[in-house]
Amino acid sequence: MGTAHGTFGELLQGVLPERDGDFLVTLPVARWTRAVFRPDPDAPGLVVRPARKVKALRMARLVMARAPRPVGGVLTVSSLLPEGKGLASSSADLVATARAVGQAVGLALPAARIERLLARIEPTDGVLHPGIVAFHHRSVRLRAVLGTLPAMAVVGVDEGGAVDTVAFNRLPKPFTAADRREYARLLDRLTGAVRAHDLAEVGRVATRSALMNQALRPKRLLGPLCEICREVGGLGVAVGHSGTALGVLLDTADPAYTHRATAAAQACGRIADGVTVYRTLSFNGTGHRAAPRPPVPA
Repeated sequence: MGTAHGTFGELLQGVLPERDGDFLVTLPVARWTRAVFRPDPDAPGLVVRPARKVKALRMARLVMARAPRPVGGVLTVSSLLPEGKGLASSSADLVATARAVGQAVGLALPAARIERLLARIEPTDGVLHPGIVAFHHRSVRLRAVLGTLPAMAVVGVDEGGAVDTVAFNRLPKPFTAADRREYARLLDRLTGAVRAHDLAEVGRVATRSALMNQALRPKRLLGPLCEICREVGGLGVAVGHSGTALGVLLDTADPAYTHRATAAAQACGRIADGVTVYRTLSFNGTGHRAAPRPPVPA
């Protein structure tokens, strides 16, 4: 079996003033994809369930082609991540699949090897790495491990529809040289904020990134959501830069957290059809998930 967590969009995404400058910074959340591979030596090939998970099937074939003794079998992928929303559902499917098939056939797959396989399929998030990372998603390359943060809640809404990640990443970026320099400054600020566990600064950077992304993929609910964030005393707003999800960030250790989360959920319910509360993931120094805090209110 293999698993991979999703993300709630990105804390920051843009283009740096350098070659291959497209990058993002992950926001891991407690939603996972699980893949199970059952080898069958008598099977003529590989089958995936559900059948629509064609990218996962392609990953399974890439891994199997490198196995010491390739076999057929059935790959089953199940996920709590909605597709096409900017929550890294496709990346999580691929990483979980690589881990499941590799484990089943005795093939070691360190992160760098999985990255090379991912690059043959599509641009991808950095969900194969624990913690918050800066990742070059188009070239599928880790830039830096920023660290981990105390748990936050994301009171999220969805604008509807779905976005094809591959098609989105083909779009020309409208960012100027000044924009690229600002993205570099934002990455420096976010790096320092993660290191210092400064959630307020993390929220400010995330909000600025969401606003800058309006030039590339406008979100009609971003203005109202920023207003809700101010009204409830949230940390900031995070978005799926290539998707349809956006949400208010809240500090779960804040004594007023329950009040803020309830107020945010009620206000979000007035501007969108559904509201979902996500919990971000914290990791300890070994890369494992830290013990969870009490659940957020529904």
